Amino acid sequence: MLKEIVLALALAGSAVAATQPDQAGALDWSACADDQIGMECAELKVPVDWQKPAGRTITLALGRLPATGDPEGSVLVAYGGPGGPGIALTKQIAPQWAALRKRMDIVTWDTRGYGAQFGGKSTGLPCAWTRTPLAEFPADEPDFGRLSDTNRGYAEACRLQDPEFFANMSSADNARDMEAIRKALGESKLNFYGASYAGLYAQAYARLFPGQVRTMVLDGTVSHSLTDWNRELDDAARRNEASFGRFLTWCGKDDSCEVTSRSWRKLVADADRSPIPAKRAGVHYDGRDLQSFALGLARRGEPGWPALARTIQEAGRGDASGFAPERGLRYPDQSTGVTECLDWPRAKDRAELTAAVSRLRRLAPNTGTAGTLVAATLTCVGWPVPVTNPPSSLPDDLPPLLGAGAWNESDSVQQVLDQVPGSGSVRHEGPGHTLYLGNACAREHIDRYFTEQVIPPNGTTC
Repeated sequence: MLKEIVLALALAGSAVAATQPDQAGALDWSACADDQIGMECAELKVPVDWQKPAGRTITLALGRLPATGDPEGSVLVAYGGPGGPGIALTKQIAPQWAALRKRMDIVTWDTRGYGAQFGGKSTGLPCAWTRTPLAEFPADEPDFGRLSDTNRGYAEACRLQDPEFFANMSSADNARDMEAIRKALGESKLNFYGASYAGLYAQAYARLFPGQVRTMVLDGTVSHSLTDWNRELDDAARRNEASFGRFLTWCGKDDSCEVTSRSWRKLVADADRSPIPAKRAGVHYDGRDLQSFALGLARRGEPGWPALARTIQEAGRGDASGFAPERGLRYPDQSTGVTECLDWPRAKDRAELTAAVSRLRRLAPNTGTAGTLVAATLTCVGWPVPVTNPPSSLPDDLPPLLGAGAWNESDSVQQVLDQVPGSGSVRHEGPGHTLYLGNACAREHIDRYFTEQVIPPNGTTC
């Protein structure tokens, strides 16, 4: 979700004692620069490394849309990415928070490490990392070693700019920042809305500070709360297969579509043997490329399915140009970087990777490993910092949570909710990513949950 990095940024942290305020008034709010909507800004210093609370600090930039009525508390908001400029995003979508603002302050922040190069005002990690084409699955052990060496060299160029900061960019570090913000706001409990990747912040916070949760919404996120990593991968592959299956079902009912599961799999196998040229883009796509592109297009729903059918049929005739993005990278890409490689397990050797790939291809014969973390975390193999925030189950003493999501996102969120008795969910049986900003029905349920702690029945449809 984040923009590509174009320039390196100098680090703004300094070696001073950490500020850990725990009462209202600790934040000095004032009108944001160039403000036209009544947003207030403040700064909060937090440790680079939360294991060293008295050590060097970084600055978090905070933004607040004050309640338009008598404030009953605050809702802390993050949009994922895995990080980014919460203040700028909140300014852009301020009208969407209007109903909730009648009773609650809306508070957000620019997450750690995602500074000026991402449009943020918090302390940035002073290096560039970019989206990269999908890495190839290693063919043998030497190939796996070369992949590890390549990734390590790529990561080291960033890590050496600030090793301490680089090692403290996980979702758990963001969760500890959230706790510092709660204390600075003077709130006895946290109300949190986490969209997309910020749902991992929510799950990390729930593990670290279960007694501080009042309300917590996970909107369009993925589960980071299963201790069985293979099951996590398997479930993701099944959801992807179901997404592509919706397209195939539609295709079977439309006379203009000639795509079948059999013809699609043959096209993928042929492309693996001899990559298909995308003549307009001047590149060639193998079967895994086609699966990655096709899955993304299938997830857009019925309005985009006729174009996907034509694209597949044209690829079968020898030109995969329809898969090539109009702008940006010409390959399936991923944004796996400093946060994801601290949050997600990565294969320790080729045998483990090969076993996972083979299993997922059996479970999802049409989509294979596309859209799963077994593919995305290939760029984490050889990473110079270990996983510091691995997936793990939620504690038993959490209050009921609320999940939201479209199609397969809601299924992923449900895996988290199932661990917390009394939790509810809002589903949209259609395409899309997150619900709050674009679905009025879901927004009403979420607002009522934040203000009155009313939980809709699990599986409520919007």
